[in-house]
Amino acid sequence: MLFLVAVSGLVCALLAWGLKPRLGWLTAGSIAGFVWCVAVLATITLIPANGAPGVVAAEGRLTTCSWDIGGPAPEGFWIFAGGQRMLNTLVFVPAGALLVLAVARWRAAWVLVPLGFAALVGLSIGIEATQLALARIDRACDVTDVIDNATGAAIGVGIGVVLALALQPWRRR
Repeated sequence: MLFLVAVSGLVCALLAWGLKPRLGWLTAGSIAGFVWCVAVLATITLIPANGAPGVVAAEGRLTTCSWDIGGPAPEGFWIFAGGQRMLNTLVFVPAGALLVLAVARWRAAWVLVPLGFAALVGLSIGIEATQLALARIDRACDVTDVIDNATGAAIGVGIGVVLALALQPWRRR
């Protein structure tokens, strides 16, 4: 898992370096950072945390997502002590903030930011659907995760708006 995060980070650093002459360091870094955040989100949610879980029998596999708000998730997570719901919220904050910074220089930002936010929510839904479909990865599909992820993305968008107003990427040419 950490290897994939590191490799995707290197690829995104090259992306930022390639975009910098045309877009400037702020927008190039924000685009590359956003792409890296999406890669990290996919990596940490779709790769088993504790190695290969083995075979999950068909009769032991869930057939639907949990609609119990609060969900079946344990209170702690294997990396951080504390609630998994908080972690689910926090991991989407950087993506929301970088989304705003990545598109803030263009006039279409007022359309691109809501579309990007919707795409982040769609990513969360896609992750949960994949977790349901691929029982072997030993993850649980839970609507609470989508709510927490969307909340984190919304907080990130708010932070990104404040940062964009402070950094004014539209003035950097």
